[in-house]
Amino acid sequence: MKTYVLAAMATMATAALGAPVWAHDFELGDLTIAHPMAFETAITAQTGAGYMIITNNGETDDRLIEARADFPRVEIHQIIRDGDIMQMRPLEAGLVIPAGETVMLEPGGYHVMMMGLPAPFVVGEEFPLTLVFEQSGEVEVMIKIEERVVSASGHDDGADHGDHSDHGDHSDHESHGDVDHETTEEVSE
Repeated sequence: MKTYVLAAMATMATAALGAPVWAHDFELGDLTIAHPMAFETAITAQTGAGYMIITNNGETDDRLIEARADFPRVEIHQIIRDGDIMQMRPLEAGLVIPAGETVMLEPGGYHVMMMGLPAPFVVGEEFPLTLVFEQSGEVEVMIKIEERVVSASGHDDGADHGDHSDHGDHSDHESHGDVDHETTEEVSE
C-alpha cells in the first residue's frame, strides 16, 4: 500500500505544479482526468474497478454523474470503512469534483465499478470509458490495464474488492434507487 500511496502523492504534487502527470491524461473544459487505469483481474472475476485522478481547475464545482463502458453494468462507487468491515456503495447522486481541487478514484475509496465482465482484465490491454459530468459534459478516456503491485509485506496494493462473486450481476433489480442495497465485504489489510 505504501508504494501506491507514495505514487499517488507524487502524482498530486506534480498536478499541483501544473506539469504533465501521465502519458494518458484527458481534458474536458476545466477538468483534467489523469491516468485512468484498472488492475488486472483474476480469470474468474465478474467485476473490475477503474481508477483515475480528476482535477477541477475551474471556479465552479462539477459532478461525475455517470460512467459508461461496454459492460452490462457500470456504476460510480465509494468504499466506506465501518470498523473492520468495508462497505461498497453506489453514489446515486454522483461524485462532486470541487472547484480548484483534485479527487482521487483509488483502491479503498471512490472508483468506477464495472460488473459482468465477459473476460478478465489483462495487463497491457485497454478499453474506452465515457465519463459524464453534470457541468462539463462527456469525455471518453482509455482505461489501461496494469499489473497489481504486491508490497514487500505481501499485501495486494490494488485489492479493494476481490472478484465480487458474491456481489452478483444486479440482474434482480434495475437500479439501486432508494433501496439500501449496500454491499458489505470484509477486507483484510
